[in-house]
Amino acid sequence: MGYRTLLRDHKGLLGIAFLALFSSSLGQSFFIGLFQAPISMQLGLSAGQFGTAYATVTLCAGFAMLRIGPSIDWIAPRRFAIGILLSLGIGILLLTLSPWWLTGLLGLALIRFCGQGMMTHLGNTLAGREFTHNRGRALGLVSLGLPLGEATLPPLVAALLIWLGWQGVWWLFGLILLGLWVALLLRGPWPPAPGPKPDRRTRRQGPRPFRERRFWQLLPLLMALPVTMTGVFIYQAQMTADLGASLSTYALALAGMGVAKLPGALLGGRWVDRLGPARLARLYLLPYALAMVVAIVLGGDIGIWALMVGGGLAMGMQEPIATSVLVKLWGSEHLGRVRSTLSAAMVFSTGIAPALLGLVIDLGAHFATILIAMLAFVVTGWFLALRPIAAIERK
Repeated sequence: MGYRTLLRDHKGLLGIAFLALFSSSLGQSFFIGLFQAPISMQLGLSAGQFGTAYATVTLCAGFAMLRIGPSIDWIAPRRFAIGILLSLGIGILLLTLSPWWLTGLLGLALIRFCGQGMMTHLGNTLAGREFTHNRGRALGLVSLGLPLGEATLPPLVAALLIWLGWQGVWWLFGLILLGLWVALLLRGPWPPAPGPKPDRRTRRQGPRPFRERRFWQLLPLLMALPVTMTGVFIYQAQMTADLGASLSTYALALAGMGVAKLPGALLGGRWVDRLGPARLARLYLLPYALAMVVAIVLGGDIGIWALMVGGGLAMGMQEPIATSVLVKLWGSEHLGRVRSTLSAAMVFSTGIAPALLGLVIDLGAHFATILIAMLAFVVTGWFLALRPIAAIERK
C-alpha cells in the first residue's frame, strides 16, 4: 500500500495523529522562543532567570510524562485528547493573562507538558498502535505535522505581531486549533480504549523499561540525534564562528534542514515497512554521521550545510524507526508506557546537555572538538544498540 492509498483509506485517523503533531508546536522550543522577550517582561524575569525557569518546567514536564503518559494504554484516545486540550487551554490562559510569575510559569509548564509532551505522545502512539501492516508509512506521514509547524508558524507569528500583541497571537492560534480539534472530536474515527485499566499488580507485571538492560542499550542511539542537535541549535553562534561560517549561512541551512525532514520522514516510513525497523535502526544515523565528518574536516559554509541537511534527513527518519522498534520489542499494547519513558529520558537529556556543553565551551573547547565528541557519542550509541536490534530480527 502506497501513501496515496493509505491516505484515502485512513484519512480520518491519520488526520487526528497529524493534527496532534502539528498542535505540539505550541509547546516546542522554537515556538515559545519567539515570545521569550515579552514573556520574560510580563513575568518580571531576566533572560538568565527565564532560561533557568524554562529548564525547570521542562524537567517537571518530563517527570509528569512518566506518570501520566502510560495512561494512553487504557484511556480512550478521544477522552485522552480532550484532557490534553483542556489542560493546554488552561496553560495558555495562565501564561498570557496571569500578572504573577508563579502562575505564569505554571501555565508555561502546562504548555510544555501538553504541547511538546502529550500531543506528540498522542499522535505517535495512535499511529504506531492502530496501524500494523503500514506502521512505518503512517508514522512517516503524521510526523510531518511538526516540520509543517516549524516551517509555517514563525513567519506567521512575525506577520501577526505587526497587528496583534503577543497574547493575541497565542489566543488566535489556540482558537484555530480548537476549531480543528472540535471538528475531529465530533466526527473523527476515534478508536476505542485499547484495554481495561490495569490494577496495581498487573502494572507491576508489565514492562518497566528503566529496569531493563535492552532499554538502556537502545537509549543512547535514540538520544544521540536530539541531544547533539539541541547543542547545535543553542550554540549556533559559537559553532559558526569556530567553523568559519556566518550566521546567515546557518539561517539558510536551518531552512534546508526543515526541507530535508520531508524526504527523511517519507522515505524512512516506506523503508521501515519494506526493510524492517531493525535494518533501518542500524543505518538511519549514517547521513548525520557523514555530515559531522564533513563539518569537522572541511568546516565553513559547506560544513554547516552538511550538518543541518544530514541532521534533517535523520530527524525525519527517527520517529517512524524509533516507534516501530519499540513496538517490536515491547508490543503495541505497551507502547504508551514505553514511549512515555523514552520521551521523559529525552526531555531530561536535552535539558541537561546544553548546560554541560556550555561548560565545555567556557573551558575553551573549539567546536570542531565538540563535534568530534558528538560523533563519538553517535558511534557509541550505535554499538550499544546492536544487541537489542539483533533481538528484533530473531522475532
